[in-house]
Amino acid sequence: MWDWLISPIDPARVHDVGWAVSWHARAMVLGWGMLAPLAVIVARFFKIMPGQDWPRELDNQIWWRSHWIGQTLVFALSILGLLLVLPLDLANLSLHRMLGYLVLFGLAIQTALGLLRGSKGGPTDPAPDGSPRGHHYDMTPWRRSFETLHKSLGYALLFTAMATILAGLWESNGPRWMWLALLAWWTALVILFIILQRRGMAVDTYQAIWGDDPRHPGNAQSKG
Repeated sequence: MWDWLISPIDPARVHDVGWAVSWHARAMVLGWGMLAPLAVIVARFFKIMPGQDWPRELDNQIWWRSHWIGQTLVFALSILGLLLVLPLDLANLSLHRMLGYLVLFGLAIQTALGLLRGSKGGPTDPAPDGSPRGHHYDMTPWRRSFETLHKSLGYALLFTAMATILAGLWESNGPRWMWLALLAWWTALVILFIILQRRGMAVDTYQAIWGDDPRHPGNAQSKG
């Protein structure tokens, strides 16, 4: 059984990669295969923490810090992974490399969107003049566009990254245990996602921060 697990997925080819490619793979799998989906799950389902007395207790920051730190680590690991393989011969643009560059391009867009998401506003983060006005609190057209783009691109990047990792495993003829471990991890995440979704733990960001009172402009818009 052990011999079968450590054997390459394609017996006709040898699994022989150098240290740069192996550490590139470790960085990208840790970032995109593990941390990125976890950061998305935290952001989707833990805006209101178990035991939190919502709407009396508002604006829980645990999900935001976890999501931000997780995706920052993904960004750092992506840069590290890219630097490890840049010195190699890039003349042969394989499927893995093309998908990888697509993921990095999407990551750059996500980073720019995050930096340009606009001001928060609201009672707990007023403008310098004391006004509660802010892109998020007022749910301006830019904020609504940002949320749509950020979420859609985020999920698209996750699936593209998974395809990229599998393409890299095939290209390097990774052993069977790597395939099984990744598929088991992703399956567990999908099951967790379904369970949390069915429990109704996906809460709107606006209401998680400011509650469901219709006096808040974002809630008034949704009711209108």
